[in-house]
Amino acid sequence: MTIRNICVYGAGALGGTFATKIASGLGAEANVSIVARGAHLAAIRDKGLTVEQGGDAAPLHARIAATSDPSELPKQDLIVTGLKGHQLSDAAEGLAGLLKDGARVIMILNGIPWWYFHRDSESGHAERQLPELDPEGKLWRLVGPERVIGCVAYQGAEVTEPGTIRLNGEGRFFLGEPSGELSPDLVSICELLGRAGLNIIPTQRIRDEIWTKLMGNAAYNPISALTRGRMNSIMENPVLVAQVGKVMAETKAVGEALGAVFSGGVEQQLGRSGGFGPVRTSMLQDLLAGKALEIVPLTGMVVALGKLAGVPTPTCETVLALTLQLDRENLRN
Repeated sequence: MTIRNICVYGAGALGGTFATKIASGLGAEANVSIVARGAHLAAIRDKGLTVEQGGDAAPLHARIAATSDPSELPKQDLIVTGLKGHQLSDAAEGLAGLLKDGARVIMILNGIPWWYFHRDSESGHAERQLPELDPEGKLWRLVGPERVIGCVAYQGAEVTEPGTIRLNGEGRFFLGEPSGELSPDLVSICELLGRAGLNIIPTQRIRDEIWTKLMGNAAYNPISALTRGRMNSIMENPVLVAQVGKVMAETKAVGEALGAVFSGGVEQQLGRSGGFGPVRTSMLQDLLAGKALEIVPLTGMVVALGKLAGVPTPTCETVLALTLQLDRENLRN
């Protein structure tokens, strides 16, 4: 696979991190562009993108071509989407217009992705589409699940001001084909991004990684939004920790019913979460910024897929109902 033109579509915290590292790490080897909007786009055009990471001698900085109109860009060999699950469907036409023959699309997503059942050999629901995530089937039809490289990101990141991103820790990014193959495309992409300074881990079981991360995201994101609590505050409250554990247990049960394999259980997840400092989850960041909440791909899909698999999810249903109402009220104000 020849990769020359690379577009990051949605250059928020994670997308912007990819764009900055690729542009800085690969230099003239790649033509990097960004699709963004608003004050963040204006800042990128004016002064470039800056990524601050604790322990680094100096922030990473890159000047990158940026636009709000993807039709201004040439066809791309590789696209990296930094959009959230509830934003992707509206971008389907823009993404499709950037695809050259053989192009691949890395989708950095929390929760269940729209392409989840494409070439899935374990759930019994192969090629099932998910209208909750792709309401008119535009992503499936225009982008195509066959182009997707799944990505599960473990990287705390926040846009602290337009054009500036702060990272929490080094980060890890699991990349995998929906089919589970270690395809030549996947190998080439992982090698390229690794040379750009990203910590890339190829996997043949990307769905296991999706569900493992979802155990935490389905719980912490909505509970942090509902309480406006940072991670350390949540973990210091035994009542909230008990509710987190219930959401995790229900998420794990649904994932296992669909064929996912988990390396650890709820107690291990809670133990790892206890080390977080005063981190604001991405959903809490969106709530405070007055943005729509990414609840459907997370807890919403645990509930929906629980019904598909015949697994009860009472705690998730309660958390989902409360967070959907919070989202409506927050957008109304």
